[in-house]
Parts: sequence; C-alpha cells; structure tokens
Amino acid sequence: MKKPLQNERWQDTFQGAITICDTEGIIQDMNKFAIQQFSKYGGEQLIGSNLLNCHPEPARSKLKMMLEKQLKNVYITQSGDEKKLIIQAPLYNDTHYTGFVELSINYSEVIPLLKRDG
Repeated sequence: MKKPLQNERWQDTFQGAITICDTEGIIQDMNKFAIQQFSKYGGEQLIGSNLLNCHPEPARSKLKMMLEKQLKNVYITQSGDEKKLIIQAPLYNDTHYTGFVELSINYSEVIPLLKRDG
C-alpha cells in the first residue's frame, strides 16, 4: 500500500468526493475528488459558500431539513453510464453535532447485497 506523502491528507487519497459542511450548510472542506467533481461550479472556491445555494428545489428544502433534524440520506444517481453512490450523514464531535459529510463514489458494476445474519 502506498504511503501518503508528508503533506498529503488521507481525504485526498480517498477514491471518491468528500465534502464537509457545518450545521448551517457552509462548506468547510472538500477533498481533491470533490474539487474536481464540482469544478464547473467553482471547485475549491465553493469552500466558504452555502451548499443550500448549490441545490435547486426540492433538493434544497430536503437538505435544509436534513441539516436541521440531523438525518442521513443515501441514494444512487445516474447520468448516462456514470453512476454514483451518494451518502449524506451528520457529523459529531463526541455527541456535539458539527455538520454534515457527503461522500460521492463513482461505480460501474452492480453493487452486491451481502446478507449477514446473526
């Protein structure tokens, strides 16, 4: 396994987009993949902006409700042949709610369901 470079963050080696926002929806951090994925919307310049402004209705209202009620959301999107698994979940520092993380992972194969009983 390749060791990260001295100044390389683990988030930037993750093979998917990671976006972090605070409890109000202000983007606090993006990894390299997120910056690239959202480059046509400003990429790194999105840090410090409100992600609610990046979403049209009804997604904006749903996201606002998720931020307020600390609810997670998992779904799959598809555009042409490109499929993405999206996971949006609240973040906590111990028990203190600090914001949200969004993971966006591209995939092309069928995702297997592995049942584990017990």
